[in-house]
Amino acid sequence: MKILYGVQATGNGHITRARAMHKALSQQTLSVDYLFSGREREKLFDMEEFGDFACHSGLTFVTDSGAIKPFATYQQNSFKTLFSDIKHLDLSTYDLVLTDFEPITAWAARRQGKTAIAIGHQYAFDHSIPKRGNNPVTALFMKYFAPATIRLGLHWHHFGQAILPPIADTHPYQAKILANKILVYLGFEQTDAVIQFLAPFTNYDFFIYGPVKQAEDYGNIHLRPLSRDGFQRDLADCNGVITNAGFELASEAIHLGKKLLVKPLKGQMEQLSNAVALEKLNLGLSMTAMDTKVLHRWLTEFSGKRVIYPSVSNALAEWIAQGEWNNTTKLVEQLWKEVHSPDIANFTSLYSR
Repeated sequence: MKILYGVQATGNGHITRARAMHKALSQQTLSVDYLFSGREREKLFDMEEFGDFACHSGLTFVTDSGAIKPFATYQQNSFKTLFSDIKHLDLSTYDLVLTDFEPITAWAARRQGKTAIAIGHQYAFDHSIPKRGNNPVTALFMKYFAPATIRLGLHWHHFGQAILPPIADTHPYQAKILANKILVYLGFEQTDAVIQFLAPFTNYDFFIYGPVKQAEDYGNIHLRPLSRDGFQRDLADCNGVITNAGFELASEAIHLGKKLLVKPLKGQMEQLSNAVALEKLNLGLSMTAMDTKVLHRWLTEFSGKRVIYPSVSNALAEWIAQGEWNNTTKLVEQLWKEVHSPDIANFTSLYSR
């Protein structure tokens, strides 16, 4: 079976999910090509495992100081290029299209009558889950940005819906947890503002990943360049994670039992909703701005809650290889049965319709 896998590359979470899926799909008798869109090729890093992948401009959004800039986003995107890429993407040699909220592969599959399976957090919003900032416009955006024949949403809890647990791909580094070590990835914020926010809390060491060329250390502030391996090593022995309210890093933190503080991107319904869900499930705290009072309470009073998720990527790869794509009920039920939540009573009551 030959597959084209489209991945939204605006944020690193989609790519992290694709890495886990790549490993799982490689264990099956499947041939997979990859297409990434939403970020320039030169701004992608640690991509060797995807081979000779395609890269397109796609659609992305522009942010500044933790908020989406609608007009700048409109100016940044070329819909003419997008429509041309959709029109000229030839899917004739592929048996299946996978999409993680990637519009070119999704719409090309729709135009050419190819089966497309969508795997991603955004597709959970098809269902009744915690939401904030939702309106008719965002609902249409979620439905039509990257449409697919079969839509498999991922979330930290099933909420009684036909959605899957997250793909929480973490490296099994054996590390002693450092109580005062905090990992920070606030990719939508200005680095100087993040440093100013964190530096006064001198009893804690903050490892901040961002757009720096080399590691730099200033007292309790440790700047680190973007690196998948380095990030995973710091994630393994930290006590907590401060990040925007994207889905994938939060999933990894929860899977490892790290305490979690999130600052959702202003104007982004998905992140606003994720913050609500984390607090509803008591899996993290959220802040609307870089609030020192919230940070102090989180550092001194909040503890990490662990939910151990099964290998969703392996289960999905096996399900894809079997070809019975219209039957998702067994897949959903089995994966939630395998979820283990030692820190949260009754968290994993079995999914049921």
